[in-house]
Amino acid sequence: MTCPICGAETVKEYRPFCSGRCADRDLVKWLNGSYAVPSNDPEDIEAAAEASEAVQNDGQKPH
Repeated sequence: MTCPICGAETVKEYRPFCSGRCADRDLVKWLNGSYAVPSNDPEDIEAAAEASEAVQNDGQKPH
């Protein structure tokens, strides 16, 4: 089995990753929304547009 982050062989202690570093990198991707599933739901699209407008208007990141 290979690490999904870097492709190295996995280590039993960190499986499915090869190290704590790659496990942490994966966690960061989850936390910052990199693994978000795209949606075509009109309500989701409206919410994203409103969040984008709020960021442009006050310079803050959406939560």
